[in-house]
Amino acid sequence: MNTDFARQQMVEQQIRAWDVFEVTVLDAIQALPREQFVGSRFAQLAYADTEIPLKHGQKMMKPIVEGRLLQALELNRSHSVLEIGTGSGYLTACLAALAGDVTSIDYYQDFVDQATGRLSDLGIDNVTIECMDAMAAQPEGQFDAIAVTGSMPRPDQRLLASLKPGGRMFVITGDSPAMSAELVTRGDGEEWQAKTLFETDIAPLLNVESTPAFSF
Repeated sequence: MNTDFARQQMVEQQIRAWDVFEVTVLDAIQALPREQFVGSRFAQLAYADTEIPLKHGQKMMKPIVEGRLLQALELNRSHSVLEIGTGSGYLTACLAALAGDVTSIDYYQDFVDQATGRLSDLGIDNVTIECMDAMAAQPEGQFDAIAVTGSMPRPDQRLLASLKPGGRMFVITGDSPAMSAELVTRGDGEEWQAKTLFETDIAPLLNVESTPAFSF
């Protein structure tokens, strides 16, 4: 496979065609070798418009969803980001290309180890990855942006509390097969606004069933 050509086709025919026009986002995706994050078994699918299976029954998001997520968060080098669900580490690398620093957590230690190695191989050094159940605890501090890579019935109060005033969270909510990608923005205090971006359907975040609801 000509990976450079396949990557260009993914950017032009999938991501840009799905209303992702932010140049910094397109450049970040164009620069990253997605095939290095999928494993040899699925290398031929690295740039396809499909979810790619990972271990533990998990999946990588479609490239078009990743592109919309990155664009919605409006990241720059002054921003700190929390990623819920490291997975392969590909989206982590994209976030790191756009933000100042990224903290990523995952339930599975082997995902943490693999992603850490992949990022190191690419010289990406503004990421901290921890093994943690997001529905039991979150990293200390608050963040300018949060990217949630698994779905939940509605935004979770504990994740929202990790946002700085003015911060933004991308999260996919609802029940399969009709889910909505939402951008939740925090006001200066405890005010919140949620904007529906598009419809999709992805697997739920681990242990999300026991999480409390949040009312706007």
